[in-house]
Amino acid sequence: MLSYKVTVRNPSGLHLRPAGLLCGEAIKYKSSITYQSAITFEYDGGTANAKSVLSVLGACVKSGDEITLVCEGEDEQAAIDALVALIEGGLGE
Repeated sequence: MLSYKVTVRNPSGLHLRPAGLLCGEAIKYKSSITYQSAITFEYDGGTANAKSVLSVLGACVKSGDEITLVCEGEDEQAAIDALVALIEGGLGE
């Protein structure tokens, strides 16, 4: 299991389009360690499934918020690298 703290830098936070980009990237990766893939992120108040747009939107992550990405599985390093790069790159904004 890997985790990495990253600050959301895009001005709008994780609204629908950036959330869709994040989820689109997250679903490219698989986990064979548990019964389901475990790519999540932790934020102040809970944990969201990065593969679910509704879960990401429900987290209400704003610009400047710090989240902790947690990836577990056979391709966890590639997954966390890609997601961190996407978030640090501003999620297309």
